[in-house]
Amino acid sequence: MPEIQIGNIQWFPGHMTKTKRMIEANLPLVDGVVALLDARIPFSSCNPDLAQLTESKPYMVMLNKADIADPNITAQWVRWYQKQGIPALSADCISGKGLKQFLPVVREQLLKELLEKRKSSGMVGRPVRLMIVGIPNVGKSSFINKMAGSKRAKVEDRPGVTRTKQWVKIDAQTEFLDMPGVLAPKLDDQQVALRLAFTGAIRDQILDTEALSMLLLEYLHENYPQSLKDRYKLETDETAGDKLLELVGRKRGMLLSGGIVNTERASATVLDDFRGAKLGKITLERPLKEG
Repeated sequence: MPEIQIGNIQWFPGHMTKTKRMIEANLPLVDGVVALLDARIPFSSCNPDLAQLTESKPYMVMLNKADIADPNITAQWVRWYQKQGIPALSADCISGKGLKQFLPVVREQLLKELLEKRKSSGMVGRPVRLMIVGIPNVGKSSFINKMAGSKRAKVEDRPGVTRTKQWVKIDAQTEFLDMPGVLAPKLDDQQVALRLAFTGAIRDQILDTEALSMLLLEYLHENYPQSLKDRYKLETDETAGDKLLELVGRKRGMLLSGGIVNTERASATVLDDFRGAKLGKITLERPLKEG
């Protein structure tokens, strides 16, 4: 079993501390909070600091990237959140699938009580203001752009692009406050750290990507063996990550002089294939129970 100590890396940059303060300062300006989570890792992509910071406001979750997650497990997560009294939706914020349900859920569930109070007080025309939060690279900008129907928020396939807050008008009755992505300052749970790394929420430049890909291959071999067979033609009882990585490299012809496998190149391929959904619809964690 390869070892990778992500939790020991000092990777919490100063702008994330600033973001936490920014979120706290701007909460009085909004009516509710929408947390975008990665449908492949809903638990690991939920920053506990954000949840604590925003607990004074009505709160809902959007399970983004549902198009590349295991649909059966995503449905389990949606039911799990709803049983906790938290409105939840699954969506693909790039194609827009699932987003038509968003505003109805906001008005009929998340802010139902607030809107009824406003109506009884004659405050009918006041727009709903929602703070959009989440970890880096979870898709906040894609979500906002799709809802606004324009390129209002900067989008790139790397963490930490949005660095400042910005207000975006969605329609006459809805405004979003987009906040920069923020990871927890400390990852005590090594499994959480690994799952964040698998999905690209932690920059590869500070990680041992070969060890990371070995651990991912071990998980896939145990939980999604057909995916490995379909993508890399792997049919093996081998379970060790280093052996699986070598097999992938050999199947793909990634060889150095002397027939040695180029494991650096093979590991980059495995991680890129997983993140790009070339291995299929895969989820890395599920709710402990649906009750």
